[in-house]
Parts: sequence; structure tokens; C-alpha cells
Amino acid sequence: MTTTRRSLLKTAGAAAGLGVIGMPALAQGAAGKIVIVGAGFGGATTARYLKRANPALDVTVVERDDRYVTCPFSNYVIAGFRKLDDLTHSFDGLRKAGIKVVKGEATAIDTATRSVSLGDGTKHAYDRLVVSPGVDLSFTGVPGYSEAAAEKMPHAWKAGPQTLLLRRQLEAMPDGGTFILCAPANPFRCPPGPYERVSVVAWYLKTSKPKSKILVLDAKDVFSKQGLFQAAWESEFPGMVTWIAGKDGGKVESVDPASMTVKSGFGSETGAVINVIPPQRAGAIAHAAGLVGDNGWCPVDPMTFASTRAANVYVVGDAAVAGAMPKSGSSANTQGKVVAAAIVASLAGRTPGAPALFNICYSLVTPEYGISTTDVYQVSDKGITTTPNAGGVSVRTPTTLNERKLEAEYTVNWYKSITADVWA
Repeated sequence: MTTTRRSLLKTAGAAAGLGVIGMPALAQGAAGKIVIVGAGFGGATTARYLKRANPALDVTVVERDDRYVTCPFSNYVIAGFRKLDDLTHSFDGLRKAGIKVVKGEATAIDTATRSVSLGDGTKHAYDRLVVSPGVDLSFTGVPGYSEAAAEKMPHAWKAGPQTLLLRRQLEAMPDGGTFILCAPANPFRCPPGPYERVSVVAWYLKTSKPKSKILVLDAKDVFSKQGLFQAAWESEFPGMVTWIAGKDGGKVESVDPASMTVKSGFGSETGAVINVIPPQRAGAIAHAAGLVGDNGWCPVDPMTFASTRAANVYVVGDAAVAGAMPKSGSSANTQGKVVAAAIVASLAGRTPGAPALFNICYSLVTPEYGISTTDVYQVSDKGITTTPNAGGVSVRTPTTLNERKLEAEYTVNWYKSITADVWA
């Protein structure tokens, strides 16, 4: 692990007539009124850093849930060495920072009047809007799959009830059963996530149901941290994990929840537990607001993450087209800080400076075996690209077993650090 990665770790006049809550602040001569849709890694970070940069800003976060359950570390709940409560964060820290947290579902955005409508009929005016809706799952992207089918073949790609369902299925699986994971094509939330899931599920099976097997049917030919994961599977779980690349028939053609089978170019396979991770796209509100492109994601100015589809609107996190940056909690956290700086500069009539963008992805193979990758990014006429020789990855062959254990400790400390930065 490089020193760079360790250091990165430490480190609306008509509004009243429309029933909008509050006039746009700039029209009143105040510092500015910002509405943020979504209190996840991207939205909550933006809110926190806006208030840090200018406490006079009026910042409102709209979130449909009472608490936020993180996707990072949810694989460990599935494997049985974390609880869902460990991943659940309140919004008290945001409120203490002077941020208004409104429970509700954003259903429409009117960029002409600069207002956001909620499901209860209320509207919130803004001078600047940040949309951080995360992802929606495209169930129709896998023939035979649906929201109902997910009750038999969980996706568990949004932390919560699905996470617990997949855990219960693994607990009930007979020793000698097969766990099938169906991985989607790029792009999707958390590129190393499916393979970390395979790893920690393998650890659970090795310790509790050692006759069991894992089959990974993948739409891709390569995946994030592939060499590290596959080396770990060979050393830690010999003979247990079989990965089928897309080019070898791994792309799923259909699923049948009734018979618990998956059909692919590799053949028809029956599993005791089947985890289907479907294709994804930007969250629904981004589509309703016309912020998405033909690919289902939101194009943005790479310097500021301002939407290229609507003025005074920014998109942060998984929903944004962010070039080489992966859709991860770490990326969203970094992007939220860039957006906060860009908004503060915009309200002051200044041009923001060049963004500082990086991503850290930690994964556990077992509770005491960690691997990671770090990248630093730059903005050019090609968009957001990886800065050469500025990142790092875990060594393929560690000199001591202690290196993997240290990275497992770094994984836990990364989670404590980033969640404190976002919600504490």
C-alpha cells in the first residue's frame, strides 16, 4: 500500500403563488438557498461542506427515509460478521450542523421556477439544486426478473430488507448447495462489490458449509481488482469459486424463480441461492426532471458536476456520468466536496478552481484479509481521466500475511472515517 493512499484516507418572485416553501434566497439578498435531493454519500457530503464553507447558506436536504443504510459493508452483513444496525446512520449530525432535513420523496423538479415538488404536495424553492438520487434497478434488463422475483432471487444491491433476505437464504442453504451470483455489465454501482460479495460468502460457506460451491455468471470479461480477487479465491477457497466471463457464456439470458434456474451461454444452472444483480440507471427523479442522457445516466460538467441538461442544477454520486471515476461511496464523497465548492463560487460570482478528485475502494475477502485500490483523477478535454502514476493497488503477492490483515484494518477504519465525515 502506498503512502499516497494512506494519506488520502486521513485526510423563484412567483414562488409564493405556486405554493413554494420560501422565496429563492438570492432574490432576497441572502447568501443562497440550496436544496439537495438525497442524503447519501454524495448529498449529505455536499450539505455538510456547503455549511462549512458558508454557514449563512440555507441548506435543505430532502430524503425519503428516516435513516441512511450504507451499501458499503452490506456484504459483511450477508456474510454474517456485521449487523445492519452497524450500517445505519441518522441525520442528527446534519441537523446539528444547521442543515434542514425534510422527510419526503422528490417527485418533480421545475427548473423554470427553481422548485422541487414532494409527494405530499409541498414545494421547496432553490437558488441551486443538487440531485443525488443514487441508482434505480432495471429489473427488465434480465428476462424473467422482476421486483416480485427479487423476493426469491434477491439482488441485495440496495442495503436493507434485501440484504437480510439474502443472509437468511444463505443460512438456510444446505451444505453442498450452489450459490449463483449474476453480475451485470458496466456501469453499475460499486464495481468491486459483486466480487467482494463472492469472497465473503465463500468465507462464510468455508467456515459453515464447506461442501458448497459458488458460480459467478458475469456479463463482463474483466472486473475490478480481478487479479487480486482471483488470487485470493485460489488461496483461501480452493475449488469453491467458478467465474464465467461474458465471452465464455457468462452473460445471463434469463432467470426462472419458480425452478431457481439461470440460463446463460454457459448452460442452464440451478442454484440453492441465486443473487441476481440487474442493470442500473440513475434514480427516478433524475429521469423525471430530464437530467439523463440516452444511456440512463446524468451528463455533467466534469469541472463542477453541474448538469449539462439544466441550469443551476448539479448531479453528484452514482447518478452522474463521471468519466473514469467509479460509482462508489468514496467517489460520491469526493464529488460532494467539489460540488459544494462550485456552488459557493457560483453564488459569489466566481469561477471555481480545478477539482481534486480521488477514489479509494477497499474490499474484504475474509474478516482479516483486505485488498484495495486507489486512483487520483484529473479533468481535461477528455473529461475525468485517471492521473498516471498517482494511485496504487494492493500488491499481488504480499511479503507477509500481515499486509492483508493490515488492509482489513484499513478497511474498517476507512468506513469509520468516511461515515463520520458524511453523517456524524
